[in-house]
Amino acid sequence: MNEFRYRRASTVDEAIGMAREPNAAFIGGGTNLLDLMKGGVMTPATLIDVSRLPLADITELPDGGVRIGAMALNSDTANHPLIRQRYPLLTQALLAGASPQLRNKATAGGNLLQRTRCYYFYDTGFDRCNKRMPGSGCAAMDGFNRIHAILGASNACIATHPSDMAVALAALRATVRVKGPAGERTIAMQDFHRLPGSTPEHDAILNPGELITAIDLPRTAFAQHACYLKVRDRASYAFALVSVAAALDIRGGIVRDAGLALGGVAHKPWRVPQAEAMLVGRPLDNQSMRAAADAVLQGAQAYKYNQFKIPLAQRSIVRALSVAGGVT
Repeated sequence: MNEFRYRRASTVDEAIGMAREPNAAFIGGGTNLLDLMKGGVMTPATLIDVSRLPLADITELPDGGVRIGAMALNSDTANHPLIRQRYPLLTQALLAGASPQLRNKATAGGNLLQRTRCYYFYDTGFDRCNKRMPGSGCAAMDGFNRIHAILGASNACIATHPSDMAVALAALRATVRVKGPAGERTIAMQDFHRLPGSTPEHDAILNPGELITAIDLPRTAFAQHACYLKVRDRASYAFALVSVAAALDIRGGIVRDAGLALGGVAHKPWRVPQAEAMLVGRPLDNQSMRAAADAVLQGAQAYKYNQFKIPLAQRSIVRALSVAGGVT
């Protein structure tokens, strides 16, 4: 691990001011960043500890939504009464992620900023990784790409985003609140993460010095019909090959609203609003679910070792929607 300067912020504004230092990074739970530093993948000159900031509360909003502070622990979020009662999809996703020990340390804001789990990004012995060394190439393109993207990839990068929480938040149409040198702003969850394009080293659209302060969940009618399905190589502590966050508002046997997002398939949680719209206004049946699955996966491109992901994703979407909607 490289040498670095450690600083602890006592206020949000103080943290943002400290972030003006060259090559500075915020650290909360550190469950991902410290691993990257130990492996030499990330080498910040200054670590700004934001773990003591008063951003851990989970509170009800005036419109019936819920605000999750950026420093709320994943375990606390998953088990909070407001989340369990109103957003069971998010509870399911959080409990599917990592291990209990990591959930007791990882934070909501940090969860969104996880880096990819691509083998070639994590192993500095490989000298071709555009995410780690821009312009060096992508070893995964012609390497072992079983866990890699089938949607939204580019010639520069085919890595996937690993978060389970972010997939559920995308389906729930959450917004991310950030504050930086230019002030505060909100970002729709669907827009928070980037596709790789020609600059895969940038995972999110945060500007330099911006700090996540909270995540807002809008009021929904999805509580009764929700399913987070995670398909992985083993049931414990493994990242998704494909995951599906499905949430439905069903009244009188008709789908009134739908939230649908995929994980493990792209550089960001993959949501296609047009596919959600195909489910609305009709009963939930095999025809509508398969049509929605086809719409979500339109344009999917597989590589040598991950061709199985396309049919796996199609079947997983139908399965998650079936479970959420109680279709037998």
